[in-house]
Amino acid sequence: MQNYFKRQIVLDTETTGLNITNNINTTHRIIEIGAVEIINREITKNFFHVYINPGRPIDKGAFKIHNISDNFLLNKPKFLEIVHSFINYVNKSELIIHNASFDIRFINNELNIVKFPVLAIEKYCHIIDTLSIARKLYPGKKNTLDKLCKRLDIKNCERKLHNAILDAKLLAKVYLRMTRTQDKLVFSNKVDYLSKKINFVNNIKKLNKTLLLANTKELSAHEQYLDLMYRNNKKCIWKKLK
Repeated sequence: MQNYFKRQIVLDTETTGLNITNNINTTHRIIEIGAVEIINREITKNFFHVYINPGRPIDKGAFKIHNISDNFLLNKPKFLEIVHSFINYVNKSELIIHNASFDIRFINNELNIVKFPVLAIEKYCHIIDTLSIARKLYPGKKNTLDKLCKRLDIKNCERKLHNAILDAKLLAKVYLRMTRTQDKLVFSNKVDYLSKKINFVNNIKKLNKTLLLANTKELSAHEQYLDLMYRNNKKCIWKKLK
């Protein structure tokens, strides 16, 4: 059974571009980190959000995606200035990311650039990739964040462009809906059925009518009739509901 009391962090990043190189002057960098906390399957108000000065220009293609400009980032902190607060925030959590390999590569690249003692975020967190979960649940379908929001009936009208903190909040809702347990659904159905049954009996009592139950002979005759219907056209819904 899932441990609902485990601390989970849902994270998203925005970057200057797509490619990472060994050259600090040409490699692309993180410019925004957004993260929200989940405890006991509830989204808390404890979030982490920061813009970062990458020390290099943003690619035109990346700018079209997130609309974060070089000028906007000029007075923002460097990654070195926020790395300790970031690691403290995510440490010992389950880190939930959509297409996790992309963000993990960039985070580890930043840790390497600032020569952080541990160069892999995986050493601090257990990584969960929501894209992998979505592909198992919806094989053969597009599983972008927008598509998942629409499929799971999550409002994302505010998402005009990519934004790390907004995307992290949306992804948290997507993750919670994709991982609803079957036990909860079964329990909910049983409660709903029991409630309807009680209401039906109470309504009969209010009408001051006697509720007559079928006897053994009548039940047997009913079963035989259902069997006959099923053999004739295979469309007897009562047999399927049993």
